[in-house]
Amino acid sequence: KAPSRKCCEPDNKASHYYVALYWAEALETQTADTELAEKFTHIADQLRKNEDTIISELLAIEGKPQDVGGYYHPDDIKAEKAMRPSDTLNKIIESI
Repeated sequence: KAPSRKCCEPDNKASHYYVALYWAEALETQTADTELAEKFTHIADQLRKNEDTIISELLAIEGKPQDVGGYYHPDDIKAEKAMRPSDTLNKIIESI
């Protein structure tokens, strides 16, 4: 799913969710490594089950100014919060 260039519509962050979902689905259905497939079955299920929540969390910050702590030397914590606004997606990714 391609990102929209219009404000308040899914952007690159949403397309990153879909890339993660598609990779998880591909890994869960591959048959070369059953252990890997089992691990990603849970990840893919979580991504599918939480799609509406994740997209809502990503869209919630659209159109609002984000303080990243500076242009040339942004604050890592502030930049991460602005660029990774979905707690749900973050928890799923961090569980891998």
